[in-house]
Amino acid sequence: MKITVLGAGMVGRAIATDLAKQYDVTVYDISNENLGLIDTSVIIKIQSDLTQYEHYQDMLADADIVVCAVPGFMGYETLQQIIRCKKNVVDISFFPEDALALNNLARENNVTAIVDCGVAPGMSNLILGYYDGKMKIDNFLCMVGGLPKERIKPFEYKAPFSPIDVIEEYTRPARYVQNGHIITRPALSDAVLIDFHKAGTLESFNTDGLRSIMFTMPHIPNMKEKTLRYPGHIDLMKALIKAGFLSTTPLLCRGNEVKPIDFTAALLFEQWKLQPGEKEFTIMQIILEGTMKEKKTRIEYFLYDEYDTKTNVSSMSRTTGYTCTAAVNLVANNLFNEKGIFPPELVARQPGCFEFILNYLAERNVQYKKIVREY
Repeated sequence: MKITVLGAGMVGRAIATDLAKQYDVTVYDISNENLGLIDTSVIIKIQSDLTQYEHYQDMLADADIVVCAVPGFMGYETLQQIIRCKKNVVDISFFPEDALALNNLARENNVTAIVDCGVAPGMSNLILGYYDGKMKIDNFLCMVGGLPKERIKPFEYKAPFSPIDVIEEYTRPARYVQNGHIITRPALSDAVLIDFHKAGTLESFNTDGLRSIMFTMPHIPNMKEKTLRYPGHIDLMKALIKAGFLSTTPLLCRGNEVKPIDFTAALLFEQWKLQPGEKEFTIMQIILEGTMKEKKTRIEYFLYDEYDTKTNVSSMSRTTGYTCTAAVNLVANNLFNEKGIFPPELVARQPGCFEFILNYLAERNVQYKKIVREY
């Protein structure tokens, strides 16, 4: 079976390397530097501008399954073109547009498309979707973050993916569900300090991370996603926003029009770039509260995962990438073959899919710990 991976960033490289253990893999990326960091000769690496969509029919002709791992700003159009090529696809580009708008196109082209298939969104959705079939859920909370082990001022943060996608978390209004109504609040709002095992004290804040579940799970009255950072990060980002550094409105600077956000992203790319071998971790806590078998029940899933020193793969690449490759295997092995657009909470409805992905991750030492309390 042949699999094509579009995008060779940190996560894309982890995806390609993992899939190459079982399949014939070809990777496309505009950056020869990114392609050169794939340290196995069994993967075919091709330099290509992935915004040239007119070449996709030829480029994807031999692919049985495609993985879309491009930056978010080009994700929707890329996914759309993959579907038009009639290729099954697993997507982790996390674009801001509504993927469900492509559902009819996917069905017309007989395509299985699993979207938002990372850690969060991704595993968070899978957990919610799985338990939605087993209990009446009243409250869903996801808290998640990826952070460097070494705290270096001023940001105390490193980005495992495109800085422009991270900046979007700080600027896009955050939506959550409260008492059955969608509430919109500014990003970075409602900050709370929380103590976590291994990670210590982190600050949580609103981000627009619920995505599809606001619409696929409208019967759940309370749902919220919050991002985790080291204390102090929020105030620093708010200062950049107030000063205009994240503005998308062009300004004239020495005769040239410049978007402040583009300039800021270029600067932050170097400051937020994870260096080879730099230690980092991913932390996520999922809390579900409701009624199961007529008993009030609280279910917690907790993930704490660190950089893998044996494989030299970052934690965010592992936790995001291996969830994606697990989904690729679902499609490749015909364990999930429904046609249309499927965010992970809908994939979890198919018997065996949730357990398959959990086991697949555990085999790669990405361990989710579960606690169930009845009261």
